[in-house]
Amino acid sequence: MRIVALEVRACALSSDVAASDALRGVTRPEALEFLVYTLHTECGRSASMFGFAGADAEGSARLALSLGPFLKGRNALDREALWHDFRKQDRFWSLLPVYVWGPIDCCLWLLAAEAAGQPLWRYIGGYRDQVPVYLSSMFHDDPQTYVDEAVAAKAAGFAAYKLHPPGKSLEEDLAIHTACRAEVGSEFDLMSDPVAFMSYPEALRYGRHLEELGYLWFEEPMQDENMPALKALTESLDIAVVGTETLAKHPYSVAACIAERVVDVVRADVSWSGGVTAVMKTAQMAEAFGMNCEIHTSIFHPLEMVNLHLCGAVKNCSYLELLMPLAQFDFGLTQPLPIKNGVAHLPTAHGLGVELDWNLIENTTNWAGGALS
Repeated sequence: MRIVALEVRACALSSDVAASDALRGVTRPEALEFLVYTLHTECGRSASMFGFAGADAEGSARLALSLGPFLKGRNALDREALWHDFRKQDRFWSLLPVYVWGPIDCCLWLLAAEAAGQPLWRYIGGYRDQVPVYLSSMFHDDPQTYVDEAVAAKAAGFAAYKLHPPGKSLEEDLAIHTACRAEVGSEFDLMSDPVAFMSYPEALRYGRHLEELGYLWFEEPMQDENMPALKALTESLDIAVVGTETLAKHPYSVAACIAERVVDVVRADVSWSGGVTAVMKTAQMAEAFGMNCEIHTSIFHPLEMVNLHLCGAVKNCSYLELLMPLAQFDFGLTQPLPIKNGVAHLPTAHGLGVELDWNLIENTTNWAGGALS
């Protein structure tokens, strides 16, 4: 199963989601941009997967396509060798964005699972066929929106709701957290992810308030690379401190975070962490230290489907995470994600278990290179 070509498409879909980061003073393209990678093999098989587009879809697509010569002629089943060889290639010459390799690794795993006639999660090594789902907010200007979403998540049977608070002030953020807890009651799990650049004293105050409210975890209160401060915070709080999703080069970049308990729970996903191979390495390392590796959202539902397969193969992961509002991200697959009453059900069909929506892909492609050029 030797690779003969890599093709990459740069796509853009009109969406209101891009405007939601404006609260944090962050700008990004007005449309929701994404990539679609396809690996072709000499035996006629191919596999495709969505990818993160970064600041510019076409620029990211061209960077990803630079790996075509590296991949050409390699056996698609040699995933481990390719993973290590890519790291060497990247260190000595490429220094590509963290999100470039993940979709390629996903394609390699899908090619193998499809050839074996197995759903990806069983090909990796099945652990469970159902996974609870929690919903994560976007950033909202209106505090009541968080309360309404938390209530809706509970009513729909989802396992939990996670706030990405507006971040204009600690006082407003904490008031929003208090209002959500008051409305959904003490039995429904809530989490907080400020995506913050807090000082240690601010994070300590924030975390102690979340403890009083009975929140399940406190995610990324400071930058993931601020390890001394995160370790001090973890030692000072009873609530679980969660981090590492933005650290490049999993699993090596998170090894010290696990061994030295910089955080209580680590994060990984197939988009930013380096594909199925990297997530499995991080999760298994965390498991050896009695720590959870919670799978981080990859935004686009085809990637979320791969995340779901990983949740089905990883014991030390509690949930699948999806972004709200679900309808705005429900594209890229010919069928909705297999969720019923807040629980995701692993597919039995081989490979990904559902087809990509090629009509949408074709209609949103703005640039394509590789096998199509």
